[in-house]
Amino acid sequence: MATAVPRDYYEVLGIARGATEVEIKKAFRIRARELHPDVNTEDPDAEERFKECAEAYEVLSDPERRQTYDRFGHEGLRSGGWAPHTGGSVEDIFQAFFGGSSPFGDAFGFGQRGPASGGDIGASFEIGLIEVLDGVTREVGFEAVSVCEHCSGNGAEPGTPIKTCERCQGSGQLRQVSRTILGQVVQAAPCDACGGEGKIPESPCGGCQGVGRVGRGKTWEVEVPAGIEDGQRIRISGAGHSGEPGGQSGDLFVEVRVAPDERFQRQGTELISTVGIPVTAAMLGDEIEVETLEGPKKLKVPAGTQHGETVKLRGAGLPRLGGGPRGDQHVVFEIVVPKLSRKQRQIAEQLHDELS
Repeated sequence: MATAVPRDYYEVLGIARGATEVEIKKAFRIRARELHPDVNTEDPDAEERFKECAEAYEVLSDPERRQTYDRFGHEGLRSGGWAPHTGGSVEDIFQAFFGGSSPFGDAFGFGQRGPASGGDIGASFEIGLIEVLDGVTREVGFEAVSVCEHCSGNGAEPGTPIKTCERCQGSGQLRQVSRTILGQVVQAAPCDACGGEGKIPESPCGGCQGVGRVGRGKTWEVEVPAGIEDGQRIRISGAGHSGEPGGQSGDLFVEVRVAPDERFQRQGTELISTVGIPVTAAMLGDEIEVETLEGPKKLKVPAGTQHGETVKLRGAGLPRLGGGPRGDQHVVFEIVVPKLSRKQRQIAEQLHDELS
């Protein structure tokens, strides 16, 4: 099972996916005032929530990063070598609070995250109502960030060494201590030489340009269980975006749509269908054929049947998800009144007189 993944950046800032640059900045400023850890001292989670908002703003305020995120999600950013840091985000925070710029850049150490887990992926496909009866296996295609097959994810050309980053001495971070109006602050940022990895391939992989992961199309065979409802999702653990080295892969969530069938109306495991019968069949009784999911079946029409009455075909409905007895099919009779010839009208009038 995959571990928790970062929240959607638009959800973090409380904005729509089509938000403008002005709306993004306004939403960030509002949350910055509420969550800055040096102002909001009562909420123990304020610092983490503040980091989350600053990270969301850093991505969504940059057109190129935003486009990558909209297309590939969190792992699309990571696969491109991006690691979150405050940058201009803290500038906005301090401008909102103090009317000036931030004196400590990456003060909260956004680079200290460890191996990131892969993001989840959503996909969907449609099945027919008949396939709900026994279940079905379908292949679904999607785009995912995957481990580079050429270098097995280490970012180096096969057979070439990976050396320790000289700039950060293998820590993956650059730190600086400074004094600010809020006291002594340790600035921490991902190393600009190794991108926070602590190691640098001597010869970067030609397949992924040293990143270790690439975006590519994937397919997966999804087993749809019998009795599934329209809109339900199937979770496939580990089939999502690949995580960073040492991190878990995300999950694939497949939404199953059940196509409407004009012959039936579905209500859970129950099916409702209608059948037209001649008025004479309703009066005298008859045997007719009705459509079921498993083909036509014989059905007796009781004499004296009224318009709208129903007959139940037991076990002709759908199975319950997870097992159990099948539901029923409810057949609704619709009496069809034909146009009469002159002779038929005379007979009908005679019958009418006798029944009156």
